[in-house]
Amino acid sequence: MTKVGVLGVNGPQRPVPIASVTKVMTAYVVLRDHPLRDGEDGPTITVDDQAAAESASTSESTAPLVAGQRLTQRKLLEVMLLPSANNVARLLARWDAGSEEAFVQRMNAEAARLGMTATTYTGSSGIESTTVSTAADQVVLAREAMKDPALRATVALRSTTLPGRAAPLRNTNTLLDRPGVVGLKTGSSTPAGGNLMWALEVPEGGAGSGHRLVLGVVLGQRAGTTPTEGMRAALENSGRLVDALGQKLPQVLPALDGGRREWA
Repeated sequence: MTKVGVLGVNGPQRPVPIASVTKVMTAYVVLRDHPLRDGEDGPTITVDDQAAAESASTSESTAPLVAGQRLTQRKLLEVMLLPSANNVARLLARWDAGSEEAFVQRMNAEAARLGMTATTYTGSSGIESTTVSTAADQVVLAREAMKDPALRATVALRSTTLPGRAAPLRNTNTLLDRPGVVGLKTGSSTPAGGNLMWALEVPEGGAGSGHRLVLGVVLGQRAGTTPTEGMRAALENSGRLVDALGQKLPQVLPALDGGRREWA
């Protein structure tokens, strides 16, 4: 990926709650501080009492963890990003920076470095409605996140597993069932509505000619209703965009800047 082209922006670009799309920045900062090479699972991390206790929460999305359980960095990233486990996001934040508060400072510093001027992070999980951003800012993050091989491989997974648990933990991003979709992250809450950061690989042309990466962010779908309604709307509206781009973009790419390998 070498250049960026903008296909379009719709709606006012004012900061709104982004819910669990926040976890893309959490993963990005963790991997910046603790990079994973291909085939590496990273250091083993011990589940603390707080993360285990939060597993029982009925008011947010969590993963079933047990105090003293030891899981690799890669596994915890999968459990955070796929079923969107808030307790894992906070566990990784504490592991990385010593406290969630210190980690949030790193998140905001990284957002500033990337030029995400309309973004404010107040937590590592996204449950706080005070974590706000714009679609334009989140596309900037999506572009950077997809450059990390470990993060890119993780968000493309349909499911993951936890030791001792038979049932898989499935990716909340059902857009992955559509041809060409390779990520990224869902997020929903009553104040945030439904949110989706997505990544689509579009064929350039003939056989063996490769793909171009198209990135998109949809925010604030049916905000104020329920997380389920908002997420359904975000997935449906993003699905229409993905389908249209998958059908039309390969036909028009030759007329666009031939040097661009990535579009938002």
